[in-house]
Amino acid sequence: MDDCIYLKFKGSKFIFLVLYVDDILIASSDVQLLKETKNMLSSNFEMKDLGEAHYVLGIEIMRDRRQKLLGLSQKGYIERVLNRFNMESCNKADVPVNKGDKFSRDQCPKNELETKLMKMKPYASLVGSLMYVNICTRPDLAFIVGLLGRFQSNPGEAHWVAAKKVLRYLQKTKGFMLVYGHSDPLELIGYTDSDLAGDVDERKSTGGYIFKLSGGVVSWKSAKQTIVSTSTMEAEFVACFEGMKQAVWLRNLISDMKLVDSVKRPIRMFCDNNAAVFFSRNNKRTSASRLMDVKFLKVRDMVKKGEIDIQYLSTGAMIADPLTKALPNNLYKGHVAKMGVVESFEQWE
Repeated sequence: MDDCIYLKFKGSKFIFLVLYVDDILIASSDVQLLKETKNMLSSNFEMKDLGEAHYVLGIEIMRDRRQKLLGLSQKGYIERVLNRFNMESCNKADVPVNKGDKFSRDQCPKNELETKLMKMKPYASLVGSLMYVNICTRPDLAFIVGLLGRFQSNPGEAHWVAAKKVLRYLQKTKGFMLVYGHSDPLELIGYTDSDLAGDVDERKSTGGYIFKLSGGVVSWKSAKQTIVSTSTMEAEFVACFEGMKQAVWLRNLISDMKLVDSVKRPIRMFCDNNAAVFFSRNNKRTSASRLMDVKFLKVRDMVKKGEIDIQYLSTGAMIADPLTKALPNNLYKGHVAKMGVVESFEQWE
């Protein structure tokens, strides 16, 4: 169990305590057990009962009890960020980054004057604020925020303009929320993707994964891969490997909660490259490097043991695609909706 999560059973009843510094979130299957726990805490510690959670760490919690839906939004936090960077009245953008936009070290300052001018702009602070929105509730920002983070030590004007464009996108979508539903049985589903040689400076690929549970996204990541892949299949397989590691961690976390024996096995993971799916299921060798060979063998071993099952999914349905590259506007918006990032509960699928 994670160090900040505490679990107690009383017969068939259970209660969770989630801690962050001096804030406590409590969730229980039984009202009486909830009252007993709060009484125990208040008798031992000075505390204030704020009632049903509506706002925690800059995250607004909304509920539709009739449909059994829960939404997480950072509208208030985003509005404060817009004000802090004087963008509260900015023009709105449909997407956070346009298809075809490229960013590289060639756009970094080339002389002392350019460096001095850029140091006057709070680039690192802005990217940090965007990162917090991304990691909490907005997987749709993962690619561009990760990309902008690569230039924190020496950003150029183009990077600054790109970061402000993300703010313009948030101005339009600040009311969006990440929605979760109810599912039975509990199934964790993963999606992995990559963009071959997308990094202009090193020609490394960008990989991404995204996991859904109860209809909402519970884990996501977009990152430059650590090795240079020489084919699309290699880049996709590295993404599968990273996704596989996260799938195992998530499954273990859920199992440690002891609410269910485990999530449904094997964990389904979707990939839009037929060759990567093929090599995950057979013993054929490739001419890959030793490091790639280890990744191949590990994924194959997990598939053979029945821990994961890598299946093909068409690129048009691959919701991890926006985590690896900029997409056409309509395609991007469709993927974002399928992630469970929507403006209202009525839009949730």
